[in-house]
Amino acid sequence: MTSPVIVGRNDEEEDPSTKPLGRLSVFYYGVGHMLNDITASCWFTYLLLFLTQIGLSPRDAAVVMLSGQVADGFATVFVGELIDRFGHFKIWHAAGSLLVAVSFSSVFGGCLPCTLLNSNSLTVETLSYSMFAAIFNIGWAATQVSHMAMVNCITLNSTSRVALTSSRNAFSMVANLGLYAIALVVFGVSEAVTKESTECQYRWIAYSSITVGCCFVVIFLMGTKEPRLRIDLKESCRARIPWSHWFRKILYYQVAMVYLLTRLVLNVSQMAQSAKALIPAIIYICSFVVSVMLQEIPWNGKRLKAYYCAGGIIWIFCGVAILLLSRSINSYMYAISIFIGIANALMLVTAISMQSVLIGSELGGCAFVCGSLSFLDKMSCGLALYVLQSHQSTSPKVDVNINQHFYFSVTRYGLGLVPAVCSLIGVVVTYFMELDSTILKPLRQPLLLE
Repeated sequence: MTSPVIVGRNDEEEDPSTKPLGRLSVFYYGVGHMLNDITASCWFTYLLLFLTQIGLSPRDAAVVMLSGQVADGFATVFVGELIDRFGHFKIWHAAGSLLVAVSFSSVFGGCLPCTLLNSNSLTVETLSYSMFAAIFNIGWAATQVSHMAMVNCITLNSTSRVALTSSRNAFSMVANLGLYAIALVVFGVSEAVTKESTECQYRWIAYSSITVGCCFVVIFLMGTKEPRLRIDLKESCRARIPWSHWFRKILYYQVAMVYLLTRLVLNVSQMAQSAKALIPAIIYICSFVVSVMLQEIPWNGKRLKAYYCAGGIIWIFCGVAILLLSRSINSYMYAISIFIGIANALMLVTAISMQSVLIGSELGGCAFVCGSLSFLDKMSCGLALYVLQSHQSTSPKVDVNINQHFYFSVTRYGLGLVPAVCSLIGVVVTYFMELDSTILKPLRQPLLLE
């Protein structure tokens, strides 16, 4: 790991909190979000498909997804506040992972209330899946916020913070590829003829995903030290930073806007892809390679802005290309997917790293920042997916991949126009950001508990 470009005082160079982390520490942290990533990949890729295949209308399926997104959004803020008050990142992470593992199988495990009530009502089914979706997303939020906030409390080194984020994103791509492989096996060995066989297919996908994800959660918990939450700075001692402190910062709103737009780009475009085609695999592999390469770069504020803008510009060209493609876009999408994968990695890694620049050494509010930004992400993505899915049934179909059909609104606008417009706005906001590149203040106490 290379050292930061900008170096401060001599006592800062000797401070362990500003020294680069070892590769093993980066690895342990990076695998900590694998359970969340593999279940989220299954969520955005298969949930709507699964619900419509078992009989729900596109609008009811969208309601189920929206209920999960709303629960996730509010949970992120609530969990962030509790973490800032009481600490214990690893406990929150473990508890959230346990809730995810228990509830996720219920989302794809059939309608339990329907069985208990002996009812085939679509309303009961919708309410049942919405309830389990909300429970799953609450656990997901607890894991996400605790894991994301830990970056700032593990190290003050700007390059290491980006390396941790890059490692997390790299293993996120591994999780997506893992789900892709699991789905290929399940769909290949079993055939969905009835509603029961369809539920059985997705149940096996869910169980396999949970098993793989939990193994990596154990590795993370054993290999990562618990960070301190309340840090004694040389000038002052702060416990919890009030919300109003962040709301007075222009940079908070800029980072929030960039993060929201970036998540919209990734989630909306992911929903419009076919998981049974080769295109998502190409995107994930390219994102993985770029995420690994980003760990080797010494980072500062200017480079974060430059790399984000580069990713945004690539996505703009990809979006325009998708909108201008002919009706049969199969062959062109394989080439475009390479650039989409590169753009996704550049934008997501730098967007999340901007949060660390915003937080700096004010660690008493790091969980709230991560939680509040995730709240905006979940609400906006939930509404966007609801709108796209709700209008799907009224749009003409377009042939996208072999044996796969998607509606015009989802394909052209979900994979083309929406990400391109979001990327353009994100690049404009990033250009006017003022990101501090200096090394942060040394601390009296180590960041990690012994």
